[in-house]
Amino acid sequence: MNWRGPSIAIAFIAAAVVPLTKVSAQEVKLIGSGASFPFPLYSAWFKDFSKKNNGVTVDYQAKGSGAGIQDFINHTVDFAGSDAAMTDEEIAKVPGGVVLLPVTAGEIVLAYNLPGSPKDLKLPHDVYPDLFLGKITKWNDPRIVAANPNLKLPDLPITVVLRSDSSGTTFVFTKHLAAVNETFAKQVGTGTTVQWPKSEKMVAAPKNDGVTATIKQTPGAIGYIEYGYAKLTKADSALLQNKAGNYVAASDKSGAATLATAQLGPDLRGWIEDPAGADAYPIATFTWLLAYKKQDAKKAEWMRKLVEYCVTTGQANSDGMGYIPLPPSVVDKIKTASAQNQ
Repeated sequence: MNWRGPSIAIAFIAAAVVPLTKVSAQEVKLIGSGASFPFPLYSAWFKDFSKKNNGVTVDYQAKGSGAGIQDFINHTVDFAGSDAAMTDEEIAKVPGGVVLLPVTAGEIVLAYNLPGSPKDLKLPHDVYPDLFLGKITKWNDPRIVAANPNLKLPDLPITVVLRSDSSGTTFVFTKHLAAVNETFAKQVGTGTTVQWPKSEKMVAAPKNDGVTATIKQTPGAIGYIEYGYAKLTKADSALLQNKAGNYVAASDKSGAATLATAQLGPDLRGWIEDPAGADAYPIATFTWLLAYKKQDAKKAEWMRKLVEYCVTTGQANSDGMGYIPLPPSVVDKIKTASAQNQ
């Protein structure tokens, strides 16, 4: 990937506005906030980028996509992260405009905690949405047992763990569930926050790490988290049946197969709600870095360099941390779309 200067569509470095923080000629501090979904990867990227560039510090706080977008609109940060990109209404609140850059991608897994840690739990396409509708309440439910004849599933209540904050992970997850289940679409819908069914066996925790910790601490729990968190904590995660009928585990290969089907618009927004590929993992998404089109010139220069690092050098870290390296087909789509924003 050889993205440099205008080819990344980062024409967001134009006229200067009042800087967020006063910086000397030798020091630059870029402050960001938002999505927890890419936080482990962003942390590694930003630390390495700062190390490679003396006097430059990149500080990112994982607050959740909703909080990051609000910080971005309020101009209290230099950039933000969001798994839900931004809506037209949100973009309209940013004077001078916004550039949305899908610098990485990941998968959402259903992590679970069962006695004995049984591996390769299979969840059919028409079953896992019902878990989040509260229609399936026991692990030995006949529909789960039928898909897992080789596993001894306990007579144990299912505790469903949800996000308590405004979350891009929730946005992507509910978008998928609504696409595959009409009842879910009508009763719950999609969004960074939604009204889940009321149940004593549905609990909520903040951010991806909070949901992950709650699952690990709760026997019988299941919840939705970014794959990197499952990989980092060695949490068990289910094989999900995709649209083609195949049971697929989250991986760089299955995630890349999903992203290859993405249709990115000229604004670089696009979601894959229910991929049709035989090898595609059902729930994968880009996650966006949000940048101002107009920004303090010095910070804008370093934002260009930061984005270039993310989409070139930084991609080498993706797979090992549970994220999907941007596949060439998607990079081509991003370049084409980016050129239209010049």
